[in-house]
Amino acid sequence: MSLGKMIKKYLRWSLLSVLSGALSGLAAAVFLISLEWATDTRNGYPVLIWALPVAGLFIGWLFHRFGKDVEGGSNLIIDEIHDPKKTIPLRMAPFVLIGTLLTHLFGGSAGREGTAVQMGASLSDQLSRFFKIEPEERKILLVSGAGAGFGAAIGAPWAGMIFGMEVIRIGRLRLFAWFQCLIASFVGYAVTLLMRAPHTRYPIPEIPNVDVRLLLWVALAGVIFGLAARFFSVLTHAVEEAAKRWIGFPPLRPFVGGVILILLFYGEGSFRYVGLGIPFIQSALEQVAGFADPVWKTVFTALTIGTGFKGGEFIPLVYIGATLGSALSVVIPLGFSFLGALGFAAVFGGASNTPLACTIMAMEIFGYRIAPFAFIACYMSYSLSGHRGIYRAQRVHRRKGIP
Repeated sequence: MSLGKMIKKYLRWSLLSVLSGALSGLAAAVFLISLEWATDTRNGYPVLIWALPVAGLFIGWLFHRFGKDVEGGSNLIIDEIHDPKKTIPLRMAPFVLIGTLLTHLFGGSAGREGTAVQMGASLSDQLSRFFKIEPEERKILLVSGAGAGFGAAIGAPWAGMIFGMEVIRIGRLRLFAWFQCLIASFVGYAVTLLMRAPHTRYPIPEIPNVDVRLLLWVALAGVIFGLAARFFSVLTHAVEEAAKRWIGFPPLRPFVGGVILILLFYGEGSFRYVGLGIPFIQSALEQVAGFADPVWKTVFTALTIGTGFKGGEFIPLVYIGATLGSALSVVIPLGFSFLGALGFAAVFGGASNTPLACTIMAMEIFGYRIAPFAFIACYMSYSLSGHRGIYRAQRVHRRKGIP
């Protein structure tokens, strides 16, 4: 390729990447601002939780009636990256936005980053309607949009750059779109800053010095984080399969799920597991958490996502990881905030099969000194989390050393 053609190619992709990042950042900012309103409204009017089944019925009806071609969510995006066929319908972005806001407004236990990923990728894919884009180029747009949405939503652009490429396959990171992902992720993050979107800040733990004994304890914690990630994925998929088997009419699945959630919320009594639960994540990094927290959050989120409510798994998995790590400090001789920070990254890294992106995320959130510990915890978690993570559409390039 001549120098002139190479320059033209990179200028073209710079423009497309900037547009992808801008769309992803705009979507993430609007979503984060709207989600803050939904959370504050629900906290101000707890009685809204009683309407969760009705909200679920509406969400189910909306996707059943108008959104069957987009209800695959993140899995649809991954499938299109593997085998580009047709442009993702534009309605994915507003539908998943509405569904997630309603889920949180009425108390469902879900996350937010999955929604940002879907919005970022689907909006980026619309660029193929205005530019001449080849199928292989569509893969790049989807990857950069998904990564930009992830990084913009959590305020970790370096992690967003890697996430879009790493999430495609298990056991292989192919840096085929690093240039586009780099630009899109940082542009998306910059847009959220310009729009003053609310990014959560977490307490910074005290990071110990590296020694062999400490690394062994971290590896053991990583094993436990991986098993927690595996249990979450298995339970969520089991709830989803049971709901499809026992409830034939799709809109009724989230309705029934909402009824069960209300009974559990009031039966458990603390309401610690409603919505995102970010204050409890922050608390786990400031004081020792109990082992009940990760167990209950797993159950509530599996029921929410598995029965058809919308939202991501990232924040619930961060909740599970941070509280589990904090609680483990009573049996593992490491600081609760340090273990909580490792669990914060490692449980999601295992469940999503993105250990490198989550290692980088830990560095962006908790500082570069956590890098060697986060690397070990994330990769141990990834190794023990199984091949069936939260994204069914992931393909296995290299099997892990476990069944």
